[in-house]
Order: sequence, then C-alpha cells, then structure tokens
Amino acid sequence: MSADGPRFVIHRHDASSLHFDVRLEIGGVLVSWAVPKGPSTDPRQRRLAERTDDHPLDYADYEGRIEEGRYGAGTVIVWDTGTYDNLSEEPVADALADGHVKVWLHGRKLDGGYLLQRTRLGGDERSWLMVKLDDEGADRRRNPAVTEPGSVLSGRRNEDL
Repeated sequence: MSADGPRFVIHRHDASSLHFDVRLEIGGVLVSWAVPKGPSTDPRQRRLAERTDDHPLDYADYEGRIEEGRYGAGTVIVWDTGTYDNLSEEPVADALADGHVKVWLHGRKLDGGYLLQRTRLGGDERSWLMVKLDDEGADRRRNPAVTEPGSVLSGRRNEDL
C-alpha cells in the first residue's frame, strides 16, 4: 500500500439495507457513493453507485453503531482503506465535477484501477456506476464483498457490533 496520496475508505454499512460506502478524500472531505453490492474485482461487472453526502475526514476510521432515529442508523465497519492515485489527466476534483473519476486504489483488499462514472449527465446527478478496470488487480473469480466481510482495522464484522 502506498503511504503517500489522498485516502480512500470503504465502509461496510448495515443500515436499512447492507451496502458499501466508497469514500475518496477530495478537497478536504470524503466524497461518498453508496454501492449496494460492494466493489467488484471483475471488470465485466458494473456496480450501481449512488452519490451521497460528503463526510468529514475524521469519519474515515469510524466503526460502530449509529443509533436508531439518526441518519444512517445501523452498524459501520472499515471494510477497506488506503490511499489512491488519480488516473485522470485532470485534477480529481475536476474529474468529479465532470462525472468521470478514475483512480488506482492501494488498499488491503482492493488494489488496482476503478472508474466511477456518472450515468445521467444533466439529469440525476446521484446516479453513478463503479467499474473495475482490467488490470493486474482484476480477478473474475474473487468476490471480496461477499467472502471478506470483516474490518481491516479491527477484524470485526457488522454483526459483532
């Protein structure tokens, strides 16, 4: 894992439904997408990703239970974390505004290129896709969102909270 560069974190969030919150450090906040099926290591799979509210940077290491009645109520673990490199030719903040973010994740579970692509330019700004790039980190047989449910920080699973 690269020690330099902006951070990323993927929270496994068991709220009203289980999903993965993919967060990239951009412009001093964690820009976030909810990915219902979690990231894939198979470039043939496109995962729906809904753009959600930005989170403060200090949320990157959060694990715990969000109380009933609060936004996002449920359990949260750090499923993966690390740094990322921007693979776009423009600054990542500009790529985000343009709806086409391409990054190389240096994580503990995920390593390689990923594309986050807005699907409806000029329409629904929250609809995106997350796609694994076909590189050395691609693995059509591996499904870490299902087979590796634990936290990379604590080893706990959502049900342990």
